[in-house]
Amino acid sequence: MFSMICANLIKNSMKKLVAFTLIVFLMASCKKTITELPDATGNGSETFGASVNGKLWTPQKFGIVPSAQILEARYEPGNSVVINARNFASSPKESEFEIRLKNITGPGVYALDGDSGNSAYYVERTITPTDEWKTNAQYTGTVTITVNDVTNKILAGTFQFQAASLYGREPITVTDGRFDVKVQ
Repeated sequence: MFSMICANLIKNSMKKLVAFTLIVFLMASCKKTITELPDATGNGSETFGASVNGKLWTPQKFGIVPSAQILEARYEPGNSVVINARNFASSPKESEFEIRLKNITGPGVYALDGDSGNSAYYVERTITPTDEWKTNAQYTGTVTITVNDVTNKILAGTFQFQAASLYGREPITVTDGRFDVKVQ
């Protein structure tokens, strides 16, 4: 009889623990509403944000995968930089920006087009891409580098662009973009 009571207590406790864990998981994984973009700074604050077709976008983590890298920048040969910003908050639906800049010589305006080798890319996916957009000769934009501190590895600036869908859908318009990253 005692073992039966203990078994029921354990069973009920486990049900409550599972329910509690599920509630915490759901609350942690809810997408946060973005009400404003981060300030346009130049001190290595590790920020990124933009407006995608009028909707505010920032990198965000997913509740159960808090260690996933959502913002990174890296140097590549030839004074080139790649910036990746990811939003996992709506998992399994995710989105990501990639900005590639070649031959950065200092602060200034860099064209995002089909000729310079500079490009902006945006993807939405649910495990696999559901749509991808990229700048090209027709759909262009600019990145304005405001800080290019090679010694402290800080790159900051603003961006805007239009990009063509690789799936034949409507192009996107990205405005009010800003980043302040530490480059690895």
